[in-house]
Amino acid sequence: MSRVSIQAEDFDIAAELAALEACGGGGVASFTGIVRGGEGLTALELHHYPAMTMAQVGRIVEDAMARWPLLGVRVIHRYGRLAPGERIVFVGTASRHRTAALESCAFLIDWLKSHAPFWKKEHFSDGSARWVEARVEDDAKARGWLE
Repeated sequence: MSRVSIQAEDFDIAAELAALEACGGGGVASFTGIVRGGEGLTALELHHYPAMTMAQVGRIVEDAMARWPLLGVRVIHRYGRLAPGERIVFVGTASRHRTAALESCAFLIDWLKSHAPFWKKEHFSDGSARWVEARVEDDAKARGWLE
């Protein structure tokens, strides 16, 4: 079972974990990303092209399922205008063994961070806004999975 959702709505972490636990494995790993605040940030706005985003995230999930013996994968990524403290992404994996669940979850979030086609714009309390640039550190983390 793998499922990808690109959505504006928030998600229920407990329900997502319960679905992965129902896969019958020995381990479930998850990551939930939260919009960071501070430095006057009032919102993070995410844009995407739906067909392109679904295709790319689907390929990332397929890669994870080919690399590890996974029983289930769940990826949810939100778009739209999100305030600090709101959930932005969920990645969950289920496997018979903890190592596969943990490694695949880390792989998925690293690859999503650097390869999913989302454009992010930060909005600040002084009325200014700026597009978020790709981070060298995120690309390096993703490249590390190629070794």
